[in-house]
Amino acid sequence: MILRVVLDGAKPQAIAGQYTVLGLAPAARRVAGVQAELPGGLASDRLIQRAYSLSCPILDDTGRIATVRELDYLEFYIVLVRSGASPPALTPRLFALEIGSRLYCSPKLHGHYTLPELSPDANIVLLATGTGEAPHNAILAELLAGGHRGRILSVVSVRQDRDLAYRRVHERLADRYANYRYVPLTTREPRNLDNSRPDYVGKRYLQDYLTSGQLERDLQSRLDPANTHLFLCGTPQMIGAPQRSHDPATRFPHPGGMVELLERRGFQIDLPHERGNLHFESY
Repeated sequence: MILRVVLDGAKPQAIAGQYTVLGLAPAARRVAGVQAELPGGLASDRLIQRAYSLSCPILDDTGRIATVRELDYLEFYIVLVRSGASPPALTPRLFALEIGSRLYCSPKLHGHYTLPELSPDANIVLLATGTGEAPHNAILAELLAGGHRGRILSVVSVRQDRDLAYRRVHERLADRYANYRYVPLTTREPRNLDNSRPDYVGKRYLQDYLTSGQLERDLQSRLDPANTHLFLCGTPQMIGAPQRSHDPATRFPHPGGMVELLERRGFQIDLPHERGNLHFESY
């Protein structure tokens, strides 16, 4: 769902790519059809809290670019977790909210997954799985509002087409901006699973999208570390963040993710003390 929250007090100065914390009491109603909670499993006097990146509608009701700085609300893009190793606590309660419902939203925004100083002609690649698209929507709005001239490619991998909540907005943007392209990938549609279909494409994961060369074809440019920045947000398996290890053989998880593949191509992780062109979200 796309959730919009209006704060009681003044909205904090938001920067595209940041996140904040949402919370509800254990007594809040839960939607049906999710894994049952164990009796006494949650402390009744403590809020259930989780961090969520700020998303963005990208276009307002008039069709104008809307950035997170200008909105009078905070927008979030949230998936309902139905089951897990332990019963999901917060999202079944968030999905039971109605217009006008109250919830906790921290007035403080956090995070360094934001746009660095960029050449207006740099190529920007935004790669996400599922609701990891949220901060990329905010980053995209900022780039377009600023008149970015370089190529911008936004790719999101989801299970099914119905999971693409912002698809129509992205398609409108691609029609409007010659330097912008949006590519949705799916893994659970019939065209991904049934090889007898004429439109069969197989499961489409971001790692395969990169190694097959399709990313560069859609970007219409070579992935050149000299003029390209990549942003990764989504599942830890897709990102494949490096571990603290002195042994290069164990530095990355197995199987590896996008960070390892992109490092091999000459991209450098962006760090507070050493600026790079490969950015990934880590709450």
